Amino acid sequence: MRAAILVGGLLAGALDITAAFVVYGLRGATPLRILQSVASGLLGADAFKGGLGTAALGALLHFLIALVAAAVYYAASRKLGVLVQRAVVSGLLYGIAVYVFMNFVVLPLSAVAKRPFVLELALVILAVHMVCVGLPIALAVRRFAPLRPPAGAAS
Repeated sequence: MRAAILVGGLLAGALDITAAFVVYGLRGATPLRILQSVASGLLGADAFKGGLGTAALGALLHFLIALVAAAVYYAASRKLGVLVQRAVVSGLLYGIAVYVFMNFVVLPLSAVAKRPFVLELALVILAVHMVCVGLPIALAVRRFAPLRPPAGAAS
């Protein structure tokens, strides 16, 4: 269990933040600013005045969120075997679920400054969540926490 959550969460966190550095970097944002933006969910606009300290907080929060996403998937996979048996499709769909939850529940409740909706960017970020968040979490759960047949079941 621990390995599935740790590997899935850390891998998803690393891939997702790397994708953010690339996608938003192409739009002129620096890694420092991107990490401060994550911290702004907690601190608001003051996060951008905090230098490396708030960037470090942003990184910590980012990986905490990824680990929680992995823990939720792991817990669901114990009840819904299809999440392990069909890990690729389930992971891609889970990436969509994470995107929707983050963008329509977490961000509106956070202190992050509201930004205009840009369809092209939203589609890129949705794809990133599918491939870089949902998929590695699902594959880590399949690899490190496979389903076991019930005790006494015929092999």
